[in-house]
Order: sequence, then structure tokens, then C-alpha cells
Amino acid sequence: MKRHSNTLTLAVLGMMTALVFAVNYPRIIIPLPTGQTAFTLANIMCVLSGLLLGPIGGLAAGLGSALYDLTIPAYAPECWITFLTKGAMGLAAGLVMLRPDRRESPVYSRCLTGAVVGCVVYYALYFSKSLFYDNMLVGGLTMGAAAALLPLKIPASLFNAAVAIAAAPPLCLALRYALRRAHVKLA
Repeated sequence: MKRHSNTLTLAVLGMMTALVFAVNYPRIIIPLPTGQTAFTLANIMCVLSGLLLGPIGGLAAGLGSALYDLTIPAYAPECWITFLTKGAMGLAAGLVMLRPDRRESPVYSRCLTGAVVGCVVYYALYFSKSLFYDNMLVGGLTMGAAAALLPLKIPASLFNAAVAIAAAPPLCLALRYALRRAHVKLA
């Protein structure tokens, strides 16, 4: 039975990687003085990867997002940062989903907590990257000037986080219910 479980996990991991990659394409780009930010639905899939697969879901979140970056020449040099930050989002959400009793089904509150934790971890890393890497290292700004630009990213970030937090938990529960009815067990 263990071999079936590993094969299933690997298949779902590949599927979630592909979904994270695909949902990165529909986006609304918002130009900013130091670059850009975007409204995107990719964070839903990044969080959902962790909620469905546990901590290994961070691999799908990071890899799918990094592969997307490699398809856009302007984003390609930072694909490794995307892999780490989006991977941390899925990992954090997945860590919340770990249960001492595997027979216990996840409840909405645990899924919601996982989504919130995943988003908080991601946005802490995202804003740190924006401050230190984008604004100071690449942009050559002083700490004060770099920090003054961060609030420009808050509206899109709050929207993206709110959508992920609102959508991922019910999707997780619905998918887990459907899988349970099909006698398929994930993490």
C-alpha cells in the first residue's frame, strides 16, 4: 500500500506543479516606480498545494512558480527567489495541515489557518525581497527610500492574499471530500 501512496503523492505533486504554473498566466500587471506588481490567482494554488499534500506541497508551489518565471525573460533571473518564497508559502500551509492522528479529516478552521500562515510567510518574504533585493540591491536606493516604496505593493498583495485565504480552504475540503468518496487518500 505504501508504494501506491508514494505514486499517488508524486502524481498529485506533478499535477499541482502544473496547475501552479498554469494559473500564473492570467494576471493584471500594475506598474510601479521601481518595477511592477500584479493581481494573480496563483497564490490559491500555492496554498492549496500545501493544504492537500502537506509540507511536500511547497515543492509544487515553488517549482510551478519558478517554471513560470523561466518563461518570462524579465522574471527568469529571479526564478530561484520565486522558488524559495512560493515554496515557503506551500510548505508553511502544509505544516499546519500535519495531524498527529492521520485518520482525522481536516476541518475548515485548520485549512483556513494553513492558508493564513502560508500567506503571512510568503508576504514576509516577498516584502523582504522587495525591500532588500529589488529596491536596495538592484535599484540602488537607500533604506529609507526603499522602505517608502513598499506601501505601493500593499493593495495587490492584500488582494492576492485575501483571495487565496478565501478560496483555498473550501477548495481543499471539496477536493478532499471527493477524493475520500473515490477511496483515494492523500497526506
